[in-house]
Amino acid sequence: MAKVNYNEILPKRTVIMDGDPYIVLTSNISKKDRQKASNAVKMKNLRTGGVVDRTFHQADVLQEAEIEKKDVRFLYENRGEYWFCSPTDPSDRFSLNEAVVGDLAKFVTGNSVVEAILFDEEIMSILTPIKVELKVKEASDAVKGNTSSSATKEVTLETGFLVQVPQFINQGDVIAVNTESGLYSERVSKV
Repeated sequence: MAKVNYNEILPKRTVIMDGDPYIVLTSNISKKDRQKASNAVKMKNLRTGGVVDRTFHQADVLQEAEIEKKDVRFLYENRGEYWFCSPTDPSDRFSLNEAVVGDLAKFVTGNSVVEAILFDEEIMSILTPIKVELKVKEASDAVKGNTSSSATKEVTLETGFLVQVPQFINQGDVIAVNTESGLYSERVSKV
């Protein structure tokens, strides 16, 4: 494993700290007057999902985490267990708990291929695509006379997720949703 100096701990880099793999979210290298340079870092623990703030100094050295990515097929969710299989072999099934999966079930339908992050042959988390296309399952009719440009209504997507959309979205439309913010992005197709 490669060594990572304090000034190389930059966003999107994976490092090992206290035996767990972390992905760096933000970093800010600064030097104040006569003090030595430091790097204020915000990192996410890939095992627990917790976010920590740490300051590293010139003497601090971490190890680079060898992270592997692998495609897996999401099958279904049942009582808090999320079932997956190999994309090529449906009999190679395994389940993961909600802590590992995160918001996946809100945005990904059954039988979809997603990316898993592995560390030491163990799945640490599942990557949800940044933008997903989902069908509107339930939508109320637009309120007549409500023509302001910012008027929205709540719709239910095929995964059961509720999202605010513009008034012109109808049941059966396919919309794009940003999975990081959980907000409507655009209409992909119209019924």
